[in-house]
Amino acid sequence: MDTRVQPGDVILVHVEEKPAFFARVEEILPDVKIGWRRMRFTVLAVPLQEMTWILEPAQIDGEPFTMGGTPIRIERLPDPQPSEPEASGKPPEPESPEAGPKIIEFPGRRQPGP
Repeated sequence: MDTRVQPGDVILVHVEEKPAFFARVEEILPDVKIGWRRMRFTVLAVPLQEMTWILEPAQIDGEPFTMGGTPIRIERLPDPQPSEPEASGKPPEPESPEAGPKIIEFPGRRQPGP
């Protein structure tokens, strides 16, 4: 693939230099126009919407472009970082499958009685 953005990546699309929507890239395929790519993505909003844009690789990687005179820019979001282990320095102990679910009581709430 000739772009840094890959299928499965989450992108942020800027419209008129303002963040507009997040999307997940589904696929990037060559277009019939040599050197251009078809980027299919799902807009992460309700309802989900799938779109396909025909772009140059540099535009997929963040170079600004226009659609109908409207400035657009795609930003690849960084991969999520794993959560930090607890501050004690010890890795968290795995829960035993026999322990069953934990009940967490909230202050001011009474558990229903039998």
